Amino acid sequence: MKPYLIAPSILSANFTKLGEEVDKVLEAGADVVHFDVMDNHYVPNLTIGPLVCQALRKHGVTADIDVHLMVQPVDDMIKQFADAGASYISFHPEASQHVDRSLQLIIDSGCKPGLVFNPATPLQLLDHVMDKLHHILLMSVNPGFGGQSFIPHSLDKLKQTRALIDESGLDIRLEIDGGVKIDNIRAIAAAGADMFVAGSAIFGEANYQKVIEQMRTELALVN
Repeated sequence: MKPYLIAPSILSANFTKLGEEVDKVLEAGADVVHFDVMDNHYVPNLTIGPLVCQALRKHGVTADIDVHLMVQPVDDMIKQFADAGASYISFHPEASQHVDRSLQLIIDSGCKPGLVFNPATPLQLLDHVMDKLHHILLMSVNPGFGGQSFIPHSLDKLKQTRALIDESGLDIRLEIDGGVKIDNIRAIAAAGADMFVAGSAIFGEANYQKVIEQMRTELALVN
């Protein structure tokens, strides 16, 4: 297993002082900055675009920026976020006309590619593209809004995905997004995840460092 990464989602941050918020959460021990990009088309919400990513880079953020595209079509946004300073870019297979082509576009743009699976999206879509993936992102809520509760059967899907990764022998991260909190992060890790997106569970608390330390304490107990 890879070292665990905690990736706070800025969707739950205070946007009136976003640069300061991202600085604080990274100083508190977060590893990666997670961007939830929604277009009010693929999902019923509208959030942020590449200018926010670019602004954080200009602000001085050097940590990896993990961009989750909930947009349709995806290819043009891949290029825009790559140019804005993204490190990882993932998208939903339902939102691409040609999944392999979109993954290759991410690679050619100098970013690390990922594929995202909604709770009801079958894993068979991985069959012919795993050799291109840096990470697989499983949604443990239906995408569109922060603050939702973790869907319990996501643990079974995590186990299935972890088995596929292990069988492949490929170096692929397994990321989880939706309802991740202190009280379930250990079970989520035990099911196979090694990268954890958490929004309101971190940004909804006054002390970011305390929350992240408690998460790492739970992760240290995974057998």
